[in-house]
Amino acid sequence: MNSVIDFDAFVSERARSVDTSGIRRVFELGAKLKNPINLSIGQPDFAVPDAIKQATIRAIESDRNGYTLTQGVPELLGAISRHLGSDVGWRVPSDDLNVIVTSGTSGALWLAFMAILNPGDECIVADPYFVLYPALGQVTGSSVVACDTYPDFRLTAARVEPLITNRTKLLLVNSPSNPSGVVLNSGELRELVDLCERRGILMISDEIYDEFTYDDARENGQCPSPARLTDQLLLVRGFGKTYGCTGWRMGYVAGPRLIIQQMQKLQQYTYVCAPSMAQVGLAGAFDVDMSAHVAAYKRKRDMVLEAFGGVTTVEHPGGAFYAFVEVPSRLKVSGSMFCERAIEQNVLVIPGKVFSRRDTHLRLSYAVSDKTLRAGLDILVRLMR
Repeated sequence: MNSVIDFDAFVSERARSVDTSGIRRVFELGAKLKNPINLSIGQPDFAVPDAIKQATIRAIESDRNGYTLTQGVPELLGAISRHLGSDVGWRVPSDDLNVIVTSGTSGALWLAFMAILNPGDECIVADPYFVLYPALGQVTGSSVVACDTYPDFRLTAARVEPLITNRTKLLLVNSPSNPSGVVLNSGELRELVDLCERRGILMISDEIYDEFTYDDARENGQCPSPARLTDQLLLVRGFGKTYGCTGWRMGYVAGPRLIIQQMQKLQQYTYVCAPSMAQVGLAGAFDVDMSAHVAAYKRKRDMVLEAFGGVTTVEHPGGAFYAFVEVPSRLKVSGSMFCERAIEQNVLVIPGKVFSRRDTHLRLSYAVSDKTLRAGLDILVRLMR
């Protein structure tokens, strides 16, 4: 049927301002390849632990399938409160702090930006950045200001302070980082916390990869976190990456009660609540030992560093499961062009420009089997020589 309606006229400027994720474009290319070596996917390759699966199944069978309170189910809220008490020393809940369970950490970030930023406000993020961050600014009418952190990908107070204006409202810190895997140390975080307090800026600490921090980046056995230095920030964490349940869309955010209450109000009219059965099933997740998986990913990280040693530059990933690999300048090609060459060889990696204003790197995920990783690394290294 031919339509006389011009549907293009119905698309909002808000929607037009947001481009399709470059990661999704690579996924679409991969769907056209036969058995690609896929180093592009940012999710764990291990199964959800049985204890969590069974707890979730029991929740479904017990008819925990309806709406929950917007804030979350009591079992999970209590578990999060206890975990934050032991991990970062926060008293949650208390007179000044609160928690809300969200539809993934992306849901937490959407709610935070919607609750805090007005059109014209500014948020500073590191470049390279997670692909969601610029879109958050476009949808809220705010400006996401990219702080150049090349070549070491460390977001420092010295780099951030010159970018602060009278419109700066937020500093978004992502450590361990996607796409670089770089982990900031407590000294760097202290300087960022002090800067935010001195300049009246709210920090959001996106710690979705906190569990996947390797022993060479941990401090006192833990992922360095600004939440151990202050409770005057929004702490965003999640379950999907840690426990392999990315499709369950489960995250949480803790911080000042006033901000959390505004986010909770917005959640009532958007996500309503995080998935009910997943909330119940994950209430015991903090007791599940994931150290064997973390150790396995550290070994894969070391495989990546060894493979590219003497070939190109890879800043040391202290966490997450990514490497941000520089395309050698001697090749005289951009990161995007190199990724096209890799795709021709049946290897899927993400161009660095998806995460950055520069097009000099590629991101690979080593959350794959050793066999797949070795095969992909062999081809990438050959293309770089």
